[in-house]
Amino acid sequence: MSTITKRELVDRIAQSTQAKRVLVKATVRKFLDEIISELAKGNRLEFRDFGVFKNVTRAARVAQNPKTLEQVHVPSKRVVKFKMCRLMKEKLASEVITTR
Repeated sequence: MSTITKRELVDRIAQSTQAKRVLVKATVRKFLDEIISELAKGNRLEFRDFGVFKNVTRAARVAQNPKTLEQVHVPSKRVVKFKMCRLMKEKLASEVITTR
């Protein structure tokens, strides 16, 4: 398993589409900026055959510091949750994943 960076994705897209790398990079950056902007507004994003991004508010809770065993208040916060589509679930389930 390896990590794929945005740069590697931009290079792959540029090579496969014969588009200039600068144009692909700007397009990908704008796409990601728009996703962040919409999620910040509280909107739900749905991409067919990919998945859904939505905002969820985690409730406030009391946690425990494992070193000192002191109880700590954790405030509520907004997080983004991703739910993958059926096609992605099937693809991931059918792929053989090797671990170290």
